[in-house]
Amino acid sequence: MTLVSTDILLKKAQEGKYAIGAFNAENMEMVQGIIEAAKELNSAVIIQTTPSTVAYASLEMFRAMVYEEAKKMEIPVAIHLDHGNSFELCEKAINAGYTSVMIDGSKLSFEENIAVSKKVSQLAKIMKIPVEAELGTVGGKEDNHVVMDKDALYTNPLQAKEFAEKTGIDSLAIAIGTAHGFYKGTPKLDFERLKEIKELVSIPLVLHGASGVPDDAVTKAIGSGICKVNFATELRAAFTKGVREALSADENMYDPKKYNMAGKREVTRLVMEKIRLCKSVGSAGNLKI
Repeated sequence: MTLVSTDILLKKAQEGKYAIGAFNAENMEMVQGIIEAAKELNSAVIIQTTPSTVAYASLEMFRAMVYEEAKKMEIPVAIHLDHGNSFELCEKAINAGYTSVMIDGSKLSFEENIAVSKKVSQLAKIMKIPVEAELGTVGGKEDNHVVMDKDALYTNPLQAKEFAEKTGIDSLAIAIGTAHGFYKGTPKLDFERLKEIKELVSIPLVLHGASGVPDDAVTKAIGSGICKVNFATELRAAFTKGVREALSADENMYDPKKYNMAGKREVTRLVMEKIRLCKSVGSAGNLKI
């Protein structure tokens, strides 16, 4: 199947009260592992790359890898720019064939965030590409963006309504207590805040920093209106675990195909767990692309 837009995936998830798992990939094997997991469970899936990932390879390289793997499968696959840090990068991703982009202006003032998000949204609408933006700051580290816990700002529900209306974005990432990277303690999500945002904002809501969040909290967040859940750190750890175990088991192993395959298997296993957690098993059958 050809690559699809996240717009239809998230709207269906919103209607069906489930979420689409969005998984960050760093190389070919992770792309393959994510798509194979989605195929096994007949689920729609979103593959994401961050600015540092596309700097490591390129937008064109990752788009080509996802496209080549997706066209072999009869499931909807989208490729999304995660945490796009400028209008220019979002524009490049759209021109490279990405089917969804995120503009992350959360480090800016409220007014500046509106301005840059609206600018990206206006461009993307011409190209019929959906845009995700972020309001409030998710703690932790994502690429070179570090937010200390004391500086993490939760999303203001009234500002969320104004932001969505003024920018014309298609989905909104909100800050309700999650963080990027692994947690030092158990995260406590502000479900009352999520409820208030859901009542005021009609577009699909996105949860970032889900790696390490307890399953019951993710489930409750989805039941409260989250339509897209991002997983990144856990996938990196899973791939690395598989590679380390393969190399430890055979000190004479030197073929990257063999130890990368071990990493890929761990990614597939983890992604299947997360797809079940998001309750999107069988969601590919709900979509007529």
